[in-house]
Amino acid sequence: MDQLKIGKFIAEERKRKKYTQRDLADLLGISDKTVSKWERGNGFPEVSLLLPLCNELEITVNELLCGERLQEVDYKKKAEENMVNLVKEAQESKKKIMISVLVVLLTLVATISILVVASYIPMSQWIRILLYVVGVGILALGIGIACILDREAGAFECPDCGERFVPDMKTYVMAPHTLTKRKMTCPKCGATKYCRHVMNK
Repeated sequence: MDQLKIGKFIAEERKRKKYTQRDLADLLGISDKTVSKWERGNGFPEVSLLLPLCNELEITVNELLCGERLQEVDYKKKAEENMVNLVKEAQESKKKIMISVLVVLLTLVATISILVVASYIPMSQWIRILLYVVGVGILALGIGIACILDREAGAFECPDCGERFVPDMKTYVMAPHTLTKRKMTCPKCGATKYCRHVMNK
């Protein structure tokens, strides 16, 4: 999905209805900052807001996902394309997560192997120190790559309001986490909860 195009379309349809961002936000029970974020292409309405948003703007969900008004002839074709794009986005997110897991496993194997060699095989002290440094460097690099891939795969969903968001790297790394959740502050409602990792933004 082209979030910039969708955001521009939301702005155009809002203006066509002569709504301000605040007017539309009040009708949907959200903040005007959220509407502004959509219109700038920095976010996408959560699933529970798709139908209310489309009803207020007098457009279809399919038109929203396309970022344009559709002629009846194009409607079915665009609906199929949107479904394919959503499935593709979920598959790409899963692929990034799988690659990130693989990177972590390979990193651990490489690091442990280097540290075992450095610890148990006779060698000069400077070579041993060099191997320790290389092992720690590989570990740090591998974990960094895995974090980048995992953060970019899909989004995190607030359990209170359902907002889906991608945190900045510092927030992602510092957040306490389980395998599928991270404790973060929702940019929409401000709740600090364990947010579930989902495949679609």
